[in-house]
Amino acid sequence: MAQADINLILNMNDHSFVVCAFNTTVSKVDDFLASEAKGTKVVGAQSLKEMVSKLKKPWQIIFLVKAGQAVDDFIKKLVPLLDTGDIIIDGGNSEYRDTTRRCQDLKAKGAGVSGGEEGAQYGPSLMPVGNKEVWPHIKTIFQGIAAKVGTGEPCCDWVGDEAAGHFVKMVHNRIEYGDVLLICEAYHLMRDVLGMAQDTMAQAFEDWNKTELDSFLIEITANILKFQDADGKHLLPKIRDSAGQKGMGKWTTISALEYSVPVTLIGEAVFARCLSSLKNERIQRGLQHQKCIPRKDKGCV
Repeated sequence: MAQADINLILNMNDHSFVVCAFNTTVSKVDDFLASEAKGTKVVGAQSLKEMVSKLKKPWQIIFLVKAGQAVDDFIKKLVPLLDTGDIIIDGGNSEYRDTTRRCQDLKAKGAGVSGGEEGAQYGPSLMPVGNKEVWPHIKTIFQGIAAKVGTGEPCCDWVGDEAAGHFVKMVHNRIEYGDVLLICEAYHLMRDVLGMAQDTMAQAFEDWNKTELDSFLIEITANILKFQDADGKHLLPKIRDSAGQKGMGKWTTISALEYSVPVTLIGEAVFARCLSSLKNERIQRGLQHQKCIPRKDKGCV
């Protein structure tokens, strides 16, 4: 069970929804019940059969499984246990074409979940889609656990048919990629062109966060820039400049090409991550160029 899964369960418990937790690694459920879920109304199960036996009809089953074949395998095990009217909700980051296929096969629901580990517990943004006949049955739960805007309006509403939720989530996440790339480029110019110190850069981001640029990413960038390690030195310069990715950036870029929609910033953000992962190659190539001044332990970027 990942931390986001645990926090989503705790969120539901906090909103008076009784949850039965199941994981193929039974010990993870036992550990969860003995720690974070201790004293709550959360119950556990050691098998899918035991889990569904503890649910009220019609069953409402949310699963968060790694995208791809693992989702199909889980659904295959679950389907024989289901009756007409039961609801299954894919809360992971499935590729939207896979969700379309599954919805057509099962009239299942695909739901994009946004908010990360903290958002999962204190209020995610939810994008439910699928068979619209299901929406009245899950609306209270989804809107109850979702984040709320200033007026109390939930950050959750019906998005559309089949895979619309996962498509929206895919694009949403990759817009964030673009934002992160812009922040990285600003950091590069401030550090390598202007020669600004870490604390000076942090102050600049803090100032920007008081303007129309106010956002979570700008806020945490300022905090990261000024964060110091146990030795009293700034932590960021010690971190290996190599970023990973989970595949949604590639999906978004491919979809944009298929639909002839220009998303150049997102594409560049994906390729920048690909380039950053080639750490050893960048160091070797940088050292081959006379005009390049190698940075300590970093080579040339």
